[in-house]
Amino acid sequence: MPTDTDTQAARARRFRALHAVPDLFLLPNPWDAGSARLFESLGYAALATTSGGFAATLGRLDGSVTRDEALAHGAEIAAATSLPVSADMENAFADEPGGVAETIRLAAAAGLAGCSVEDYTRREDQPIYDLGLARDRIAAAAEAAQDSPEPLVLTARAENYLHGRADLADTITRLQAYQEAGADALYAPGLTSLDDIRTVVSSVDRPVNVLALPDGPGIPELAAAGVRRVSVGSAFAYVALGAAVRAARELRDQGSYGFFALAADGRAAIRDAFPG
Repeated sequence: MPTDTDTQAARARRFRALHAVPDLFLLPNPWDAGSARLFESLGYAALATTSGGFAATLGRLDGSVTRDEALAHGAEIAAATSLPVSADMENAFADEPGGVAETIRLAAAAGLAGCSVEDYTRREDQPIYDLGLARDRIAAAAEAAQDSPEPLVLTARAENYLHGRADLADTITRLQAYQEAGADALYAPGLTSLDDIRTVVSSVDRPVNVLALPDGPGIPELAAAGVRRVSVGSAFAYVALGAAVRAARELRDQGSYGFFALAADGRAAIRDAFPG
């Protein structure tokens, strides 16, 4: 649990320090206070929120959360754990740079150690911002992050591969532009080719985050390729929901209680993780 001396500045320093060493670190994505405490008890060094996992707790799909809801959620996760927390701020809930900067300032005030900003527009006709505007958005975010008591770690996300634009050259151009605009870490979710990931890592001078995917390289391969962070997005939240669905179907369709074996594991884990 956090203490009075565990300030936003202290957490931001700790989070930044994780990026300053050559070793890869894992960044699991809790979806509520309980899962944040659970992951902390398992020995992780930092956490990141998940927009999709959080939206599911509200009975919604990813992309339907408001800025106020995302900030309140990030503050809740940060208050639940002593670990640095980086928030998934989607596209910063704004198109123009000024609105992006305001979101970053609010993220720092919420006690977060870092946050990510996407270049996904939320529009079907033009899913990715034009490069010039995308770069200006990251520049505004970086300036706002630097104004925090301890600068937030700003992760700039190039969303091409999640939105039907499997263009490695453009993705690298974007990541390089975001680096020049002041991003501290870079992220192109959706990459699964180890060769492509190696190319991205060698093309930029900032720590690279990779999204763990079932058809992607394993952690040892990513570490050898120079990747510095690996996160899981909404996967852990969906694993939990998938287990709940399987249990509910077993009870409904078979009238049996095999799910109690998994429930026993969960009960033991929370007894170890949660204070009395």
